[in-house]
Amino acid sequence: MSNTPKQVDPKELEQAFSLFNEASAQLTGAYQELQQQVERLTGELAVANVELRRQLLEKEALSQRLSHLLYAMPAGVIVLDQQGTIIELNPAALELLGESLVGHAWEGVAARVLAQTVVPHEWDLAPVSGAVPRRISMSSSPLDAAGGQVLLIHDMTEAYAMQRELQRHQRLSAMGEMAAGLAHQLRTPLATALLYASHLKKIDLPENERVRFADKVLARLRHLEHLIQDMLSFVKGEGGGQDVVQVSSVLFDLQQVMEPQMIERGLNFRIEDDSQGAAVLGSRKALTGALLNLLENAMQACPEGGQVSLRGVAGDDGQVSIIVTDNGRGIDAATQERLFEPFYTTRADGTGLGLAIVRGVAEAHRGAIHVKSSPGCGSEFILRLPKL
Repeated sequence: MSNTPKQVDPKELEQAFSLFNEASAQLTGAYQELQQQVERLTGELAVANVELRRQLLEKEALSQRLSHLLYAMPAGVIVLDQQGTIIELNPAALELLGESLVGHAWEGVAARVLAQTVVPHEWDLAPVSGAVPRRISMSSSPLDAAGGQVLLIHDMTEAYAMQRELQRHQRLSAMGEMAAGLAHQLRTPLATALLYASHLKKIDLPENERVRFADKVLARLRHLEHLIQDMLSFVKGEGGGQDVVQVSSVLFDLQQVMEPQMIERGLNFRIEDDSQGAAVLGSRKALTGALLNLLENAMQACPEGGQVSLRGVAGDDGQVSIIVTDNGRGIDAATQERLFEPFYTTRADGTGLGLAIVRGVAEAHRGAIHVKSSPGCGSEFILRLPKL
């Protein structure tokens, strides 16, 4: 065997070096490109980090501002989780409730401390610690997609007291403006009573005349008493009350009271109850009194053989209507404009306060009273009240 080394072909060697240089150049280019990408990504990452830090600082600042706002708000704020548990409340809510109730179920707390009023979204609040009861309004908003809630509570106590005082001053102002009319209404029946009473002093007065004059005196004095009672009701105002009043039961009571009187006067009296079990929050006595007033007016407006109806109708708008209709003489437009004014009356024996009291009762129950009428076509009085 020969030990002579194998000869390397210079061309092959040159080709191998060429391939090596080419591979080396590719590797160098790839490395440089990788370095550039790393530098670019490093720069982008730095910019992204700066932006993230900026956003984080902004969110922290916003969170602090919202926290300060939450704690500085004069309204009470209660935050509930998706289970309805209190997880946070601000100082205003803490003051209203009387103590921190974090961790308690709001439903149970509300059942203990809140009592609904006649005004939608308003409650009477009796704090758990025995602090002074307050009148509040409350609304809720969703907190997040998980089902949390935020309750916003406004203390309406002072505003409510001011409103009541304003209403009282308005009633007193109305009394002052109508003092002259009132004096006339008092003077006329009083003068008539005095006149009849003077006849009773006559020694030779026949017994039947004495009885007749005595009845006249009593009638005028009763009229005076009725006028004074109406005045007191108007001045005091009929409060809304806090009774749960079933409309159907009020209709039944009115039927028991008015039906015998309607029959005696020869009138047809019809009751229709479409209230569908509706109830209102307020004063049963005040509502019944207002509706009796409307029914008595309807009865007096109808001739013998006339018709009076009383209907309760539940609406789809959160209201219930109690409607008194008659087919009597009707009311002209000019009279309708003044119908609910204190001391305005079209009857010689009227006090002019009955319908003013009806309007006061309606407003005290956050409702309204309307009239539809035309001469010769009867009248319809509609008392609309918010349903529970």
